[in-house]
Amino acid sequence: MHTSTTSTGRLDPWNSQALQDATQGRWHPSAPEGDIQRIVTDSRAAGIGDAFLALKGERFDAHDFVANVAKQGAKCVIVEREIAGIDIPQLVVADGRLALVALGQYRRQQCQDLKVVALTGSSGKTTTKEMLASIFAQLGETLVTRGNLNNDLGVPMMLLELRQDHRYAVFELGANHQGEIDYTAKLVQPQVAGVINIGTAHLGEFGGRGGICRAKSEIYSHIQVNGVAIVPQQDDFTVQLTDVAKHQPQLKAILSFGKGGDVYAKNIQLNAQSSQFDLVTPQGEIQIDLPFAGLHNVHNAEAAASFALGLDIDLKAIQTGLKQATNAKGRLNFIQKNQYTLIDDTYNANPNSMRAAADVLTQQQGLKVMVIGDIGELGDESQREHFALGQALSSKPLDLIISVGEFAQDVKQGADAEHVHAFNNQADALVFLQDWLNTQPNQAISFLFKGSRYTHMENLLHALLESL
Repeated sequence: MHTSTTSTGRLDPWNSQALQDATQGRWHPSAPEGDIQRIVTDSRAAGIGDAFLALKGERFDAHDFVANVAKQGAKCVIVEREIAGIDIPQLVVADGRLALVALGQYRRQQCQDLKVVALTGSSGKTTTKEMLASIFAQLGETLVTRGNLNNDLGVPMMLLELRQDHRYAVFELGANHQGEIDYTAKLVQPQVAGVINIGTAHLGEFGGRGGICRAKSEIYSHIQVNGVAIVPQQDDFTVQLTDVAKHQPQLKAILSFGKGGDVYAKNIQLNAQSSQFDLVTPQGEIQIDLPFAGLHNVHNAEAAASFALGLDIDLKAIQTGLKQATNAKGRLNFIQKNQYTLIDDTYNANPNSMRAAADVLTQQQGLKVMVIGDIGELGDESQREHFALGQALSSKPLDLIISVGEFAQDVKQGADAEHVHAFNNQADALVFLQDWLNTQPNQAISFLFKGSRYTHMENLLHALLESL
């Protein structure tokens, strides 16, 4: 398996007794002596002093790489069966995945003074997480969910990275089935947790937005005693989410964000690559300079501030943290080349974030070109949602819309406009874009690229960038 748990800081070491206690496994032929530096699940990352945890999946079995790990100098391995022919200690456990969870739980229990925020939602999770990371970084060492380690495997992997010097942790929790957030929220034990929004991401898996709401609201039941629940004030499911939170007797408060809520932005000024607003909170008002484009990112900042306030973070730290926050790779990253601005928003996509990205593009200079790939995980709603997306995008002041992929024709049909073009593949779309550019000499042009992760729209962005 190629998911690493390598930490950016030095991890607190384990010992053989702690590994055995956490997993209820048995050592064969005997336990290793001395410190065990890390627990890793990527055989390529396992090195001297590490424990390699062999996981099994539908298409892989990491037990096949145990011999390689031994040659790389790993101190021990955690396996579901004894492996013959290797000369390092083996901790034999009943189930590798359950052992991973148990180890994550063990590490979390060692950090009783840790302040933990857990968040979920259909869009904006990663950006809100990055904003919170910047806020907490003003105050102490912070562990933050990396990449897509937000599921039933990724969350315990992140827990393994906890150190005694961590004061804060921000866990992004994702879900593609009922019960997953219930499972991961129980692992992280947050003092503050909440839902950013209920959109249409993973619509196919949940059978509708009501199912998404039920799945996301599982996060509230695992907030610690005297904790705080966060709810979005301006959401189609605000009433349902608030009702679930109100039925959690352990909570001391519920904080809402957005217009009409406890934490909201006013006097909003949107710029091409940033925004300014006054943040209104129960603790007072403060001016925010946010280095993120788009009204949707103002809403993400409202959410981040509410999570921070749930931990009693003061407004100055929130102000400084938001001002210093940076976007994750593929999240509205701006690239300038000559008279061209290319906006990389290719990390992922859902119908709401597509519309929000288009609004950011309308704020830019020159001609405005939106290049989109398919949106995944919409199930039976895929054609209808892409048709509706075409309708929405064609109503915005964009000069050219390029849709690429299986549902590109649905986007074009929904748009029913001459400036919208559909292509089956990126190669054809690139040729069209290059030919079109030849008709626009010396013209300032802003491009925005976006699509679901599996479409790899960044490849088309970089191919066009190289040709400019």
